[in-house]
Amino acid sequence: DEDNDILASAELYNPTTGTFTSTGNLNTARYQQTATLLNSGMVLIAGGQNSSDILASAELYNPTSGTFTLTGNLNTPRVDQTATLLNSGMVLIAGGVACCYIDLPSAELYDPATGTFTLTGNMNTGRDTHTATLLNNGMVLIAGGIGGGIEVGILASAELYNPRSGTFTPTGSMNTGRQGHTATLLDNGMVLIAGGCSCSIAYCPLLASAELYLPVTFASLIELVKQFDTKPDVAAIMVFTLELAQW
Repeated sequence: DEDNDILASAELYNPTTGTFTSTGNLNTARYQQTATLLNSGMVLIAGGQNSSDILASAELYNPTSGTFTLTGNLNTPRVDQTATLLNSGMVLIAGGVACCYIDLPSAELYDPATGTFTLTGNMNTGRDTHTATLLNNGMVLIAGGIGGGIEVGILASAELYNPRSGTFTPTGSMNTGRQGHTATLLDNGMVLIAGGCSCSIAYCPLLASAELYLPVTFASLIELVKQFDTKPDVAAIMVFTLELAQW
């Protein structure tokens, strides 16, 4: 039975003892969902799929009771999306796949206070298996992934989500299109993009390459100016200034 291969069980890892112990079960068995630690200490489980459906349901794990309880549903069932805790305490759910391999440009916000999901602005490109990284300025970097369905291919494009305006705007593209990669915020505010896969089919080449994303800040703008011996490149300054103005 294919359903029996999809798990509802959950476990807790104890770093002190180095052991796993069972905890309460999910209400719905699922895989390829997201899990996000909320400011309350609870964990939001959202979306994913089972043997027959892509899921809109979401659950909250309570570490005190060791149980999962249902919370509001996503507006759109999705799998392979990202979930990012914002500075406001809300969770940004972005992209993923709906039925028929349709890559979603839509995004939603989960409000822990009300237990509901509401739509926010759409990404410029529908994508799944991308990354989402909260930057030090409060914006979210969306990078890479698969775009437009399996037939379209791998994305090098990236976008920034502005939680104040609820909109996504394009930012610089990666040097290499990739999906299934990692994105890590470094102590200096830059984002390390590493590895991944360069195509959307099985057994495609795996990537060993890595890239750094430099968010636009006033400090980086000043460093740019310092690189010029004479007058700064006005066009370059304008590009940086425009990105700053979006925030």
